[in-house]
Amino acid sequence: MPNIKPISDLRNYSEVLHDVDIGAPVFLTKNGRGKYAIVDMREYEKLQATLRLMNELAKGRKSGEEEGWLSAEEVKRSLGLVQ
Repeated sequence: MPNIKPISDLRNYSEVLHDVDIGAPVFLTKNGRGKYAIVDMREYEKLQATLRLMNELAKGRKSGEEEGWLSAEEVKRSLGLVQ
């Protein structure tokens, strides 16, 4: 269940931060609407790494679609794994 708190709870920010954990962000609302999310630093870094990976995979897919795909043998040859 999401941990949702009004932004006014930040007056006692140590209690709000105590509730933040990996996989358990705290969502803050302003005027009854979702506004901010507080996430654990390790979770944030994991999310950033996932975004970078997804971006690189999308580039590879686009390149394959535009320039053509390589067979497994071609990849092995280009890496010097097969002669």
